[in-house]
Amino acid sequence: MRGAVVKNGRFSRLSLLCGVSGLACLMAYGFAPTPAAAQVPDSLTSNIPSDAQMLLESDTLVYDNDSQTVTAVGGVQIDYAGNRLVAQRVEYDRKTQRLIASGSVEIVHSDGTKVHSEHIDITDDFADGFTNALRVETVDKTYFAAESAERMGGVLTTFHNGVYTACEPCEDKPDKPAIWRVKSQKIIWNSQKKTIRFQNSNFEFFGMPIAYLPVFEIADPTVKRKSGFLFPSISYKSELGVGAGIPYYFALSPTYDLTVKGNYYSKQGFLGEAEWRQRFNNGQYSVKIAGIRQQDPEAFKTGTENRGAAGDLNRTRAMMGTQGQFAINSRWDFGWNVLLQTDKNFSRTYGIDNYEQYAHRSEVYLTGLNDRNYFDLRGMKFQIQEDILDSNSSSRNDKQAWVLPSFDYAYIPDASFAGGQLSFNVNARALDRSKLDVSTQRVRGIEGSSGRLTAEAEWKRSFITDGGMVFTPLLAFQADGNYLNASSASLAAINSVASTNGTTADMRSSFFRSMATLGLEWRWPILFSATASSHVLEPTAQLFVRPNEDYVGGLSVPNEDAQSFVFDASTLFERDKFSGYDRIEGGTRANLGFRYVGTFDSGWTTNAMFGQSYHLNGENSFAAPDLVNVGANSGLESDRSDYVGLVGVSGPSGISASLSGRFDEQTWEVRRSEVKLGYNGGPLALSARYAFIQAQPDYGFTEDRHEVAFGGSAQFAENWRVFGSGTYDLEENVMVKNGIGFGYADECFTYLMTYSQTRDRINKEVSQSIGFNITFRTLGDFGSATSNFVQ
Repeated sequence: MRGAVVKNGRFSRLSLLCGVSGLACLMAYGFAPTPAAAQVPDSLTSNIPSDAQMLLESDTLVYDNDSQTVTAVGGVQIDYAGNRLVAQRVEYDRKTQRLIASGSVEIVHSDGTKVHSEHIDITDDFADGFTNALRVETVDKTYFAAESAERMGGVLTTFHNGVYTACEPCEDKPDKPAIWRVKSQKIIWNSQKKTIRFQNSNFEFFGMPIAYLPVFEIADPTVKRKSGFLFPSISYKSELGVGAGIPYYFALSPTYDLTVKGNYYSKQGFLGEAEWRQRFNNGQYSVKIAGIRQQDPEAFKTGTENRGAAGDLNRTRAMMGTQGQFAINSRWDFGWNVLLQTDKNFSRTYGIDNYEQYAHRSEVYLTGLNDRNYFDLRGMKFQIQEDILDSNSSSRNDKQAWVLPSFDYAYIPDASFAGGQLSFNVNARALDRSKLDVSTQRVRGIEGSSGRLTAEAEWKRSFITDGGMVFTPLLAFQADGNYLNASSASLAAINSVASTNGTTADMRSSFFRSMATLGLEWRWPILFSATASSHVLEPTAQLFVRPNEDYVGGLSVPNEDAQSFVFDASTLFERDKFSGYDRIEGGTRANLGFRYVGTFDSGWTTNAMFGQSYHLNGENSFAAPDLVNVGANSGLESDRSDYVGLVGVSGPSGISASLSGRFDEQTWEVRRSEVKLGYNGGPLALSARYAFIQAQPDYGFTEDRHEVAFGGSAQFAENWRVFGSGTYDLEENVMVKNGIGFGYADECFTYLMTYSQTRDRINKEVSQSIGFNITFRTLGDFGSATSNFVQ
C-alpha cells in the first residue's frame, strides 16, 4: 500500500496503531538529552493539532489476528504533524502494548532533530522502552550516540556507553574522532528534574583522553538557566603570579541571578568576586563587588599605587561597580555606570570585567531622541586607573573634576526657514575640582567650581547654478554665560603662568560672551571621465566674517572642554575649529582647498584633500594665549596657516595606504605626519603606522614625538592563525608594548594563546602577561580574559 491517507472508518484501528508508532518513537528519542540549547517540549502531543492527519507508506501491511499484531514492512514512512519516521519494519503488539521499529530507523522531528537507530522497542504509553545503536543530530548541530538506551517510568532515560560532541563529523572520514567529545559509561537524563548526569566519563581531545571526570551534571536542552559551576579561568601577570579562578552561578529566578567567583593568585592571595544581575520588562541592572587582602604588595614596583606608599603597603583593596539602563518609554532612556574602589588602580590591576579601562567614566544619564530632537543630561566623574601615587605631581586621577551636570540639546525644525535649514544647539556644564592641575606653562584644571551655559543657532541654504557651482550662505549666532569660583591657590598659579608666558591674568567670577558669524561657502564639483575611470575634483572656498573673540589677549577664560586641538585636513573646512565650547574662534578667516575622489574600473579608488587657512582680519584666536595654550604650535597661529593634506589609495586585492600631514607654510618642513599601510587579502592581514608630531613647547611637549605601530595576522592550515602587534617609541628608543599569539578556530572549538609585554617609556621597566582561552561550543570557556589583547 503506497500513499494511503488514513482516516476514520475501517482503518481507524490502523490509524491509532500508526499514530502510536510514530509518536512513541518521536517522543522517546526525537529530543535526546544533549547539552545543546535546542528547545523541545515535554509532550509532543500537546503541539499536534486535533485534526492532524497521518500519512503511512509501506510496501506491505500484515494483519495477524491470532497473534494480535499489525506489521508494516518494507520502506515504511509515517508522516504525522510535521514529524517523520522511516524504517524497514514497524510492528505493534496489542497484547503487550509494545511497538517495535527496526531496520535503519530514522526519526526526523518537526524542529529538525534527527534520530538514527537500528532497533526501537517502546510501550504505547511512552513510559518504558529500549533502543540500540542510537545516534542523534540536533538542529543546532550537536551530536549524541550510544550503544543502547532505555527509558523507565516516563522520566529517566539511561544511555549506555554514550558519546557527546558539538563537532560535525568529517564527511570524508566519518569514523574519525571528533576534535573533542565526552565518552561516558552511563548518561542519565531526568526529564522531571531537567538534568543530564554523566558517570565515569573521559574528555577526549583529538581522540586522546586528557581528563577523567567521575561525575558531572549539566542542564538538559529545555533549560536555559541552571545553578552550577561554570568553567574555571587561569592567567599570569608578573606582579600577581599565576592566577586561577572558578565561578558558581545561582539561577535564583527567571529575572535575576547571582555569580560568585573565587580567584587565587600565587603572589597576592585570594580575590573574591560577586555579581548580581536583574532584568525587568524595560531594562536591567547589575552590581559587582570584589576584594582582596594582598599577601605580597612588595611584588609591585616601588612608588606605585599597587604597592602603596613607603611604610604604608596597600594590602586591603576592594571595589563596587554598578551598571544599568532602563527605557522609560520609546523616546527616553535612563542609566548609570558607577565605579567605587579603595584605590584608583584596583579594577585595572586585577582585570575586573567591565571596569578595567584605563580611563573609566562613572556617570548617571538621561537621554531622549525623537525625530530631530536630541536631549542628553548626565553627571560624570573621570577615573584614571593609573599606577602613580597621588603624592606624585604627575598623578592625573586626583586632578579630575566632577561634572555635575553636562547637558546637550539639539533641535532641527522640520520646516525650512527662508528656504534653508535652521538648527539649534544648547550646551551647559558645571564642574568642581578639588586639586589644582598646573605645570610651568599651563593650567589644565582650576581648583574650585565653574559653569557655563551656551546657546547656538545656525541657518544655511545652498544654491546651485546652471554650471554646477554650489553657493551656501550661512548665518550663526552663539552666546554663553559663565561663572568661576577659583581657589586662591589657583589664582596664584594663574598669575605665575601669566608672568612666565609674558601675558596678563584677568580671571573673572562671571562674564558673558557672544559671537555672530556671517559665512559663505563655494564648491564646484567637476566630473572627469576617462575610458576606464572617473574623477571628481571639488575646489572649495569658505569665508567667515566674525568679530574678535571676547576676553582674548590674556588668561581670562577657563578652558575645560577645548584643550585638545589638532589642525589637519579633516578640520580645514570647519566653521569653528576648536574642539569644545569654552573657546570660540573669532576674526575673519578664509579656508581654501580642494577635495578629490577617483574610481577605476580595475577596482582601485583614490582620494585626496589639500588646503590652507588664512586669517584676514581681527584678533587671531589661535595666536591668543589661554590657560593651556591650546592654539600654540597648531599651524593656525599665523596669518597664513600651515598647509594640510591627505591622500589615500585602496585596491581590490586588499592593499590600502594613506598619507596625511601638516607642512610649514614657508619652508614646507613637516610639522605633523601620519603614514598608514595595510593589506588584507585572504589568509594574510598586515598593518603599519608611523606618526610624527614636531615639538610643541608652548603646548607642553618639548620633544619631537615619533612612534611606529605594526600588527598582522596570518591564517594557515584552514583553521590556524598567528598574530602579533607592537608599538615602538623612536624618540625614547623603547618598545612600548608588543605581543604575539596563535589560535585555532572551527565550528565547535576555539583556542587562543598570547604573550605580551609593556614597558615604561622612561625607566624601561617591563611588565609581562600570558593569557589563553579555550572554548568548547555548548560547554563553555576556559582560560583568561587577557588572551584577546590582539586580534
